[in-house]
Amino acid sequence: MREETALHLEQAWSVTKTMHTLFHEALLAVYLHGSAVSGCLRPQSDIDLLAVIGSPMTEAQRKGLLSALLQISGRYPAPVGGPRCIEVMVFLEENIAPPDFPARAEFIYGEWLRSAFEAGELCWPISDPEHTLVLAQAAREAFPLFGPSAKALLPKIQSEHIRHAMRDALPALLQRLNGDERNVLLTLARMWRTAMTGEFVAKDSAATWAAARMPELEAVALNAAHEEYLGKVEVDWENLQAAARETAAYLYERVSKLL
Repeated sequence: MREETALHLEQAWSVTKTMHTLFHEALLAVYLHGSAVSGCLRPQSDIDLLAVIGSPMTEAQRKGLLSALLQISGRYPAPVGGPRCIEVMVFLEENIAPPDFPARAEFIYGEWLRSAFEAGELCWPISDPEHTLVLAQAAREAFPLFGPSAKALLPKIQSEHIRHAMRDALPALLQRLNGDERNVLLTLARMWRTAMTGEFVAKDSAATWAAARMPELEAVALNAAHEEYLGKVEVDWENLQAAARETAAYLYERVSKLL
């Protein structure tokens, strides 16, 4: 486990060094957040990084950062003991202080985008309600790899914006269910927990919390997603499509009623 932790920290530092090289004094901060800092890093957990810069990215910087991330990030599904998948979000300081809604990211990298990036596409600025949720969670838990504490630089997202972001993100989330069952179901469980309590918790904790409050049949697919997330099983989602849809519909209804 120590070797695995050292490897994911090495990946995080490699990204940070790349950003220093590309952005120079415009790089204001790089934060590690998500499972890596909540103590719930699981076999298929991503390494989540969030950076803040003081000036817009040039096309050359976009190409340079993208090229580096394609090399540093592990392909999905990440092999046990190998490089992990990396998710990187870069925000422009002027766009997060105070933040508009939905939050605008200057650059995003995730393994779900790899095929498009390898085909030659570049990442351009984009606004999305999920960005607001990322900022809200990171402001509470992120660990600085470079720059000031998260509370000193990242904005405090108002509760109404968090609820608005979850409400707006729900339809697109459900559209991703077929083919991304595990992540969608776990994300819906996290949304339910946040909508109910105002807390941001790891997917692991959210799944346990949600399943305990669901009828047994509706919880079948969520429990399967949880077990797969923990690395205990490999789920044949093709044969669990009906159960996944039923679980997603149940969670969607619970979240919607609270928003």
